Amino acid sequence: MSSFKEREQENHELASAVEASAGSEPARLANDPARAARLAVLISGGGTTLRNLLELRARGEFAPSIELVISSSPDTRGLEFARAAGIPTVVARKTRDLDDATYSRQVFDPCRERRIDWVVMGGFLKHVRIPHDYAGRVVNIHPSLIPAFSGHGMYGLKVHQAVLDYGAALTGCTVHLVDDDYDRGPILAQRCVPVLPDDDAATLQRRVFREECRLYPETLEKLVRGSLRVEGRRVRSMRV
Repeated sequence: MSSFKEREQENHELASAVEASAGSEPARLANDPARAARLAVLISGGGTTLRNLLELRARGEFAPSIELVISSSPDTRGLEFARAAGIPTVVARKTRDLDDATYSRQVFDPCRERRIDWVVMGGFLKHVRIPHDYAGRVVNIHPSLIPAFSGHGMYGLKVHQAVLDYGAALTGCTVHLVDDDYDRGPILAQRCVPVLPDDDAATLQRRVFREECRLYPETLEKLVRGSLRVEGRRVRSMRV
């Protein structure tokens, strides 16, 4: 676990990178139509996916703008990353007395207020109903090759341990659209990662996450540019 000083240093480095990039738009982004896309990122824990997107944006390697971060808990590390980057945050806690419709409004009303185009799940562990006006505009990444090792209760180290317990030789990550069921929406992109003989759940998780850090931003940029078309459960690459 990171010490307080280490966490403060990480937040300072992220804030410095964001501040340094604010005054001068990287040449790659200046003429990129994907710059107009407004994203909200949904988190539940450490915010590693959020941090990766923020760092890529600060280096001019990710065009869409992150305009909102919504957390299912007030104590997530990801909220620190968002605040360090100057991004508005909302906490949407799912308590037992909330029905699905109410919780959906808690999550998506702030997105509507801030004119969010795409909702990006980055380790968001709460089930939320997707409202009609955001259908086809909510995206998730899962740390396995869906449909294997996916569904309710499969997240984090549990996924990688299940891969090892099954004896699979290959795993990976999947970017998919989100519907009202766990990990069921149309698959947008996948990337394979071999399982090594000496892997444990932690080492496998680290290697899969390295691929997630590449695949997710690549796929998000294709989506916001309109170069992916979903037809039923099939996804076609389009020239734009």
